[in-house]
Amino acid sequence: MRKRDSGGGWQAVAYTWKKSREAGGFWKFWKAMRSRNACKTCALGMGGQKGGMVNEAGNFPEVCKKSLQAMAADMQGAIAPEFWRKYTVQQLATFTPRELEHCGRLTQPLIHLRGSRHYEPISWDMALDRIAKKLRDTPPDRSFWYFSGRSSNEAGFLLQLFARLYGTNNVNNCSFFCHQASGVGLTSAIGSGTATVDLDDLHKADLLFLIGGNPASNHPRLMTSLMELRRRGGKVIVINPVREIGLVKFRIPSDVRSMLFGSEIASSYLQPHIGGDLALLSGIAKHLDEIQAQDKPFLQANCLDSEEWLAHLRQMPWDEIVSKSGVSRADIATTAETYRQSKNTVFAWTMGITHHLHGVDNVQAITNLALMRGMVGRRSAGLMPLRGHSNVQGLGSVGVTPKLRDAIFAQLSHEYGLKLPTTPGLDTLACIEGSHRRELSSGFCLGGNLFGSSPDSTFAAEALGRLDQLVHLNTTLNTGHAQALAEETILLPVLARDEEPQRTTQESMFNFVRISDGGPARHAGPRSEMEVIAELAKRILGEQGGGLDWTQLRQASAVRDMIAKTVPGYGAIAQVDATGTEFPVAGRVLHEPKFPTPSGKAKLFRHTLPENALDADQLRLMTVRSEGQFNSVVYEEYDLYRHQDRRDVILLHPDDISRLGLKPEQRVSISSSVGKMNQILVRSFDEIRPGNALMYYPECNVLVPRDVDPQSRTPAFKNVAVRVGV
Repeated sequence: MRKRDSGGGWQAVAYTWKKSREAGGFWKFWKAMRSRNACKTCALGMGGQKGGMVNEAGNFPEVCKKSLQAMAADMQGAIAPEFWRKYTVQQLATFTPRELEHCGRLTQPLIHLRGSRHYEPISWDMALDRIAKKLRDTPPDRSFWYFSGRSSNEAGFLLQLFARLYGTNNVNNCSFFCHQASGVGLTSAIGSGTATVDLDDLHKADLLFLIGGNPASNHPRLMTSLMELRRRGGKVIVINPVREIGLVKFRIPSDVRSMLFGSEIASSYLQPHIGGDLALLSGIAKHLDEIQAQDKPFLQANCLDSEEWLAHLRQMPWDEIVSKSGVSRADIATTAETYRQSKNTVFAWTMGITHHLHGVDNVQAITNLALMRGMVGRRSAGLMPLRGHSNVQGLGSVGVTPKLRDAIFAQLSHEYGLKLPTTPGLDTLACIEGSHRRELSSGFCLGGNLFGSSPDSTFAAEALGRLDQLVHLNTTLNTGHAQALAEETILLPVLARDEEPQRTTQESMFNFVRISDGGPARHAGPRSEMEVIAELAKRILGEQGGGLDWTQLRQASAVRDMIAKTVPGYGAIAQVDATGTEFPVAGRVLHEPKFPTPSGKAKLFRHTLPENALDADQLRLMTVRSEGQFNSVVYEEYDLYRHQDRRDVILLHPDDISRLGLKPEQRVSISSSVGKMNQILVRSFDEIRPGNALMYYPECNVLVPRDVDPQSRTPAFKNVAVRVGV
């Protein structure tokens, strides 16, 4: 592929026309994109009551390739009945993630029984009866309930409530494989696990740290904000082991000047070792202390343990910081000086920070650095984890966690008299491991691709294959439907967000609740997630099971009334139907240094820098998404910005290719402590730091061990020791 000098641009415009044609024409696609529904991809919060392609400030047009890809996928034709007779499950298992996604929309319930060659269509009644019978016969704590971030607040709240009244706290979501370290780290430091800034704060910052992420590919709408920051004289410091072209220069299609000349994004670009972020962040803080650039009054008045933290920094050797970060002391000093000069700094990060054995430590170190100069608890500055799935944050807000928050538990018990389980629930990976030990026998997945998102793919397939029953609610096929089959696997086709018959809500990463009006169904057959959940609850618990009217709870408005009475900060959701007004979640954005911690103060944490040494023949591997995918969903095989035309590749710096005695375009094997991939193509990639390697997720998850950050239980997808064999 031709190497590009910038992200976005005319290629993005051409791609829009391509997707329009795939979806049935420009005007049909335009109408779908402009419908009053929140974007289905990342959590930046596009769309809603002011129409699609509108951000939280009301700006239009706000659109990116991710939203186009998701919409085009949902506008596919139905999978024809003969498809299931033509392809065996063994054949489906050979399909790539992209091929499965492009088979079409699921429109009828399907069942696969172990030993059968094919999925077989069944009726909705038969499918729901089989699920209900299995769950009635299953001890509740032998079941698990997994949630994707594309579901609504209403469906998420309803399903977690049903699961708990059924009798288990094995309730978890995809955040345990992505941003759980952000929530745990932020909560430990400032008492709240979400962003402390709103969109207006971002638009008034003069410096943004972008750490461990590639929003040019994964959150493209953020690029407009970064362009505007640079135009008003601000700076963007990018910290990433890979020099991503879209973070160097980007062409914003909605801006004529940017399209013609390109927009500079990074004002400086640091490339630490994979896993070197904690050392780098500590080094920046250490230099600020040495030049007396900390905000002493803020630290003394609003933070705990600041003196102990500073003393810890002072005894940390510079040689260790430089060695473990891979960044020179001079570059660290320059970065610290840029930060010292800033009046309003926002810190943003993604899974390059959380996907480590010390992911929580990384997030705490970012928070330390922000607190050091009083950049938390005031306007135009703060902390901003860049969430992936459009409503993964909302699901956490409404109770989709193994341990229900005390406030929600108390309100459900007091307001409705519900008797909820108090046993410890299992997180996402623990459910996989429990299934492998045959301690769990039933799984229920509300969207997503649990198999495709899991580390150690071989283990995950074995684990899910040991279940008696595994149920998936999805709009399209994915690898889990073909490669991780239980004794009985049931696929239930559900409606996309913009097809729901009732209004639903989603929460953006700026803590802003957006409204989706739904719309007409594109196919006969799929059902609303809320309808399916309420019907199952009625069949298993009874019409008034657990003390709730499950027929009434088919109504989204009834579910919103419960959310308003039980979920902190969500009181305004009760007025959504009457007013049609979107709202910020109360108590989240911190514009004053009053922290929701027991002491009312923030806390600074001391860290020991982790060892990051490798054997001479090893490389540090980071798993990444391509420009043509969203999370585990692959829309295009090529990766435009990294100029790759395929996904079965390992990208290495030319120095490493030479050092290891390899040649570009050579086929090799890649092995880790848990897995091996054969016939992988070596590609020369100048943009990666020597000593490190890049491969595509989810295909290379077979190489990722099940080692986790002990505090958040997030797997280390971004720092895998691998060897290359010939």
